[in-house]
Parts: sequence; structure tokens; C-alpha cells
Amino acid sequence: MMTELTPTEIRDQKLYLQWGLSEDEYQQIQNDLGRLPNFTETGLFAAMWSEHCSYKNSKPLLKQFPTTGDQILQGPGEGAGIVDIGDGQAVVFKAESHNHPTAVEPYQGAATGVGGIVRDIFSMGARPIALMDSLHFGELNDAHTKYLVDQTIAGIGDYGNCMGIPTVGGETTFDSIYQSNPVMNAMCVGLLDVNDQQKGAAAGVGNSIYYVGAKTGRDGIQGAIFASTEFSDEHETQRSAVQVGDPFAEKQLMEACLELIHEHSDILVGIQDMGAAGLVSSSAEMGAKAGYGMEINLDTVPKRENGMIPYELMLSESQERMLLCIKQGHEREVEELFRRYDSEAVQIGKVTANKQYQLFFKNQLVADVPIHALVDEAPVYRQPSQKPAHISNKAGQWYPQIDNLTNTFEQILKQPTIANKSAIYERYDSQVQTNTISTDRSDAAVVRIRGTKKALAMTTDANPRYLYLDPQIGGQIAVSEAARNIVATGGIPLAITDCLNFGSPEDPESYYELEQATKGMAEACATFDTPVISGNVSLYNESNQQPIYPTPMVGMVGLIENLDWITTLDFKKDGDLIYVLGKTGDDFNGSEIQKMQDTDIHGQLFDFDLEYEKKQQQLVTKLIHQRLIKSAHDLAEGGLAIGLAESSFASGRGFSVKTQLTGGQLFSETQSRFIVTVDPENQTQFEKMAGNAATYLGVVGGQQLRIQASDSLLQIDLKQAQASWKGALEWQLK
Repeated sequence: MMTELTPTEIRDQKLYLQWGLSEDEYQQIQNDLGRLPNFTETGLFAAMWSEHCSYKNSKPLLKQFPTTGDQILQGPGEGAGIVDIGDGQAVVFKAESHNHPTAVEPYQGAATGVGGIVRDIFSMGARPIALMDSLHFGELNDAHTKYLVDQTIAGIGDYGNCMGIPTVGGETTFDSIYQSNPVMNAMCVGLLDVNDQQKGAAAGVGNSIYYVGAKTGRDGIQGAIFASTEFSDEHETQRSAVQVGDPFAEKQLMEACLELIHEHSDILVGIQDMGAAGLVSSSAEMGAKAGYGMEINLDTVPKRENGMIPYELMLSESQERMLLCIKQGHEREVEELFRRYDSEAVQIGKVTANKQYQLFFKNQLVADVPIHALVDEAPVYRQPSQKPAHISNKAGQWYPQIDNLTNTFEQILKQPTIANKSAIYERYDSQVQTNTISTDRSDAAVVRIRGTKKALAMTTDANPRYLYLDPQIGGQIAVSEAARNIVATGGIPLAITDCLNFGSPEDPESYYELEQATKGMAEACATFDTPVISGNVSLYNESNQQPIYPTPMVGMVGLIENLDWITTLDFKKDGDLIYVLGKTGDDFNGSEIQKMQDTDIHGQLFDFDLEYEKKQQQLVTKLIHQRLIKSAHDLAEGGLAIGLAESSFASGRGFSVKTQLTGGQLFSETQSRFIVTVDPENQTQFEKMAGNAATYLGVVGGQQLRIQASDSLLQIDLKQAQASWKGALEWQLK
């Protein structure tokens, strides 16, 4: 059982330092209160002023992001962002990180990451329709990494499958830099009737505050604080900071909340998920947002463990819980509704006019703080920034060494980041709800909007190696690749959510990476008119002072306005013509082939032109709308050779290609490129529209993959190549 220290003992023993508060921050709290904070109050401030909750080190940089637009109904500041898609409907989406919990307890860390992001979506009044993820692990030559992969995938799959929400796509990469600090990001997408839109605000003096959902336990205590500190060996066993999930309880909670929103909107004032920092963050934020205070009676909070003290009750991050603000006089109506779903609904407090945040426990006032001090007055820091040495030392372009082009190609197919991910995604139910149109056959997942001729395209992308070499250009590329994936599927990009996974902001080199990456992302978002509508910041991703690569995950959703425009990457018919859109250069630094041959990522990142990228995407959209191309595939990791192979594997059709590129350039990762196929009947019209952006490569057909480069020949049996690609990851995981 936790022992409560007196205010004087907290000051003298400097307990606040262990909870992540600095000396200056502790002094600021004293100034706000006019006295020493007690044990509970110190804990409240430590959680609410943590990086995970207050964004105190990242807030100045987040202001760079465009957050508004004609299509945006709700930007950052609520549970999730909302984008208008016409016909009185909107798409709601957000992504969250659960990195440290996944490192410590991968099954529950990943599962509760999914559960938390699902609650953010239905708290806005939307029904969740799809899940995605972005996962980055260490190398698979390590038994612990294999365990992390297995349990993380199990946690994601079990939670989504049990809730009946399809997991439709994502990405998984492997680099040694993530060995001790994996990255687990989850994204949820929902559909909303615009009239049902909700906000997380508690307004109206005397209105009731309701706790709904599962009981509170000691799991996840200090979770927000845990997520806002550097990782070390001693944290490897900090399982008390990891939540425990119950997807069946969440399913009941979701259905009850959606019924309340859709059928009893007249009595619902506000609704919010109890996520990071649990009861304190949800309640204090709801009150502060509306300009009111709040009074909570902790004796009424449902508990599943005995002897819990106020600090534990407020900072527990037990899952499957929501907070409601209900109009006074309608309490019985709410309680009966939730009872029908076997979900608890308990009145724990009320809205007050005094703008104080007050907690009562055993008839004693145990916390009394200004609500805005807790929520809005966390200090904001602009940390020192220093360009990392590996960026300052401008190394030249690295070139691959290729003795046998076919052998090199087959080796790259087996790299775990390139290899087929069916060993992962086959553990997910991607077809539940029966609206999923495409997952592994398109660059972005496609989900039908039932009852319309429209669909949503969605993707998650991160390019950590590029960002390591140049965070600003890498940030531009991360957004651009997400947009390319949407466009190649027939969609128009709408907006993004993000998870900014970086090292400690107190390290000048890590802060430089965050500063430059967000700058590059903001530039790309402005170029594509894709505002940032939601997201989170996950800093302190370090293990024993070794930071991960800068890993900003971009989750993007696009609208496909006509189901006939849905475009997949698989070759469609023998005899179809293969073209590449875009020019190929010697762009190997940060590439898959550099990692494979050198193990080390180094050199100056290649040039990148946002305006050229935009023109290429606009061209592909025109070609799709004119129905001049039969397949489209974004070229990314592994370059042209891997892109051709992926389209071949998806269709079971080989190809014969001839190019002026060298064998090495087949693996160049030059950006702004697409592979497309064209019916011979449309060749003239296609070439007229594409102009010099298109280069003819060859034809679809046969059971060989054949690329005649300027200096060498790649030729391999389709089934042999596909077996290497499809079996590699499963073999390595076992």
C-alpha cells in the first residue's frame, strides 16, 4: 500500500522529483496554491504537467501545424478530429502511442493502446469502423524481440477482434535502434452523423458528473508520468504502470455511450474518455474547457481493490472508463440506460461555479486547487537545439555493391521490413462489419461507407531512417508518402493525425530532430491541404540514454468519391503496359539496400521537391478519374524492383521490363514515383496526358520476373521469388 507523505516531507525528501516535477515547477505550484501541496495535489500536478498530458516541451512546435480548413469540423483539442465528407456525414480519426507500456508488458500495452484510441472515437459520437497500427521493433535475431512482436500483435488483434472493429492495415518495420524501446502506435477511424458531434466539456452549475464503465484498480497508476520519462533497465519491470484491458467491457460501454449520444442527446452535456492520467485528466479538462469548477466525492468512485487512497483513485489508468456530464434531474435515466448494458454508471460529483477543483474523501477535503492551474498553466519550454553530428558531417552518396543482381533482389525480398506481413495481419480480423474492400492489395486500406457510393482510404506511414538523416526533409516525406498511398488507391487526402515518437526533449540533438521534423511535416501538410486534426506526442523514447530514430507516424484518411475509382496495386491482365511515373536518381542513403549491405544508416539524405510531389499526385488522380490506368502502386522501401515484385505477387502475373537504369538504381528510393499499368487500347491517350512524367518499362505476363537493366539482368521464377518474400518473416519469427 502506498504511504502518503506530509507536505513538509514531500518538500524535504523531494518526492516531486521522482514524479517528474522540476524544482521550478514545484515552486510554481506552491505559488499557485499559496502553500505547500499535499500528497494528492502533488500527484495531480505531476500527472497533468507531464509531457504526455501538457505537451510542455512540444507545444511551441505543434503551433507550426495547419489545423483548419474548409473540410475540418473539429481540429485538435477534443478526443479526436472530425472531417466533413458530405451528405451530413463526417469521418473521425486519431492515433495514440503506447510505447513504454508495450515495452514492459507487450500484450496489455498494445491491447490497451487500442482500447484507449477506440474510446476517443466514440466519445465524439462516432461509431468506430476501422483500426490501423504503426509498429517498429528491433531485429529478429533476438528472442526478446520475437516475444515483443508476438505479444504486441496478439494484444492488438484480440482487442479489435473482440470489439468487432476490423484492423485493416498498418506498417511494421525492424531496426536495431528499437531493440529496447519498441514503438506501438494505434489509429482508429469512425463515422459520424454530423448532428451527433460531441465535446468533452462539463458546463452548467449543479449538473452531475457520472463515472461509467469498469471499476478502478491500481493498474496504470502513474501511467502518464511513466510515459514522460526516459526508459532504463530498471523500468523494464515497471508493470504497475501498465493498464489491463477488457474488450468485452469496452464493447458494452461503447454501445451504452452511443445510445446515450444518439437517443438522449438532450440530457448529455459532455463526454470524455478516462485516458492518460485517468480520472484527474478527464474531469479537470472537462471543467476547465467549459470555464467551470468541479467537486468530486471519491468515496463513490467504483473500486475493485481495497484501501485505495485518493492519489491512486485519481491517477489510476484502469481501462474501459468514461466520464459524463449530465443535466441535473436526469440521473435515473442515465443509470437505467447503462444498467441495461451491464455497465456501471455512478454519480461522483457535480459542476461548480468557483473554478476550483475539489476532491473529497471520507468526508474530508483532500485536494483544492485552481482548475485552470492544473489544466492550462503548465510551464512551456523551448529547449536548446543542436544539429546532430551525423547530420553536420555531410557525407556523400553511398552506392550499393551488386555482384549478382538476382541474388541481391532475392535477399532484399527476405528483409523483414520488406517481406510479406501476412504472419502479422492474418491474426487480425479485417472483414468484420463487412465494409472492408481492400487491405493488402492496395497502398491504402479501403473501407466502404455503407449506403453510399463513397469509400474511405486510410494509411499509416513513418520513415524513421530518412528522418534520422534529415528530419525536415524526412518529415516532408512521411506526409508525402501517406498522401501517395491515398492517391494511388483513388482517394483525395483529407487530413492527418500523428504520433510524434522522439527521444528526450532535454537532449539538444533530439529536440533538434523534433523541431525540424514538425517543420517539414507542417510544410507538407500545407502543400497537400491536409491539416493536422489530432494526434499525440510521445517523447523520452530512450533506453539507457540511447534514443530511437525520430519516428513521427502519419495517419492519413482520404475520400474516394466514387467506388469505381478504387485502384489496387495488382497487375490486372497479361499484355497490359507497365510505366513508371517520375524520375529515378542515385538515392540510396537511408534505403533498405544500404541497411542490408552496410547495417549502418549514414550519409546525406537525397533531395526532395514538395511541389513536384504534388504534381505527380495530381497526375495520378487525373489518370484514375479518366480511367486510363488499371493499377497504381507507390514506390517506397526497396525501390522500383520491389514495387514491381509486389504488384506481381498480388496478381500472380509476371512481367518483362527493360530500363536504362543500372542494377543498383533498381533499389534506389527516389520519392514521388508510381508504377502504373495501362490497357494497350489506352496507350495513346495515357501518354498524351502523362507526358514526360511517364517512362515505358515493359509488359505484364508470364511466370518470370525479368528486368533488363543497363548493366545487368534480373530474372527469377515468380513462384520462387514469391516464396522467398512470403515465407521470410514467418520463418524469422519462428
